[in-house]
Amino acid sequence: MPRKSSSPSIADELAAPGGAAAVDRAISLLAAFKHGDKALSVTELAERTRLYKSTVLRLLASLAHGRLVQKTPDGLWALGAEVARLAGIYSASFSLEDVLMPEMRALVERTQESVAFHVRQGDQRLVLLRVDSPQLLRDHVRAGDLLPMNRGAGGRVLMAYAGAKGRIYDQVRTDGYVMLSSDRIPGLVGISAPVWNADGQVVGALTLTAPEQRVKAHFVDELRASAQRVSELLGANATQTPFSPIG
Repeated sequence: MPRKSSSPSIADELAAPGGAAAVDRAISLLAAFKHGDKALSVTELAERTRLYKSTVLRLLASLAHGRLVQKTPDGLWALGAEVARLAGIYSASFSLEDVLMPEMRALVERTQESVAFHVRQGDQRLVLLRVDSPQLLRDHVRAGDLLPMNRGAGGRVLMAYAGAKGRIYDQVRTDGYVMLSSDRIPGLVGISAPVWNADGQVVGALTLTAPEQRVKAHFVDELRASAQRVSELLGANATQTPFSPIG
């Protein structure tokens, strides 16, 4: 009987309460594939999941039967066609608005400040979605408005992840967010972070705006956590996408 590993597997650490251990292990095996991986060896999969090679081989046999993985001609393992089929069904099952709006409303409820989602449109940015602060003193941007790319937190985030050069954009890419005061409107603070999709692409910028006198320290963490949750709902993986540590 094999000696029990002194180091728990990824599946053990992230086990579903009341779940099935074998399913947890299979899920950890699929999650071992990272952005840019084409195929992995059994040894690599065992190292990434901290599972015995014998266990990995048994799981691969079941996953291959379900077309979730496939063996390549050179003996490596790659994700299978069933993963692409399920991804297509998942992507078609909701719109971007369906994912964003509940989180945006919740963020406004927690902070009592306005939240918008910006996307690039040519050399400007479009306010695609917007939830207003319930407070009378706020910026009065509306969904559908076009704003400059080079002014305001949301524009700075979009430019940073489009490859813009300069210290401010380098800092955005390092930190994973930006907080700016009076960059577009005097006295207005903007906090913005990128929203990622399953392909590792930035689809837009989630932005909170508030008058300087109402900004609280926890707003940054609140905004960044919301951007990360939306990204994960869109299929982004925290191990594959450059989410910076929060807090």
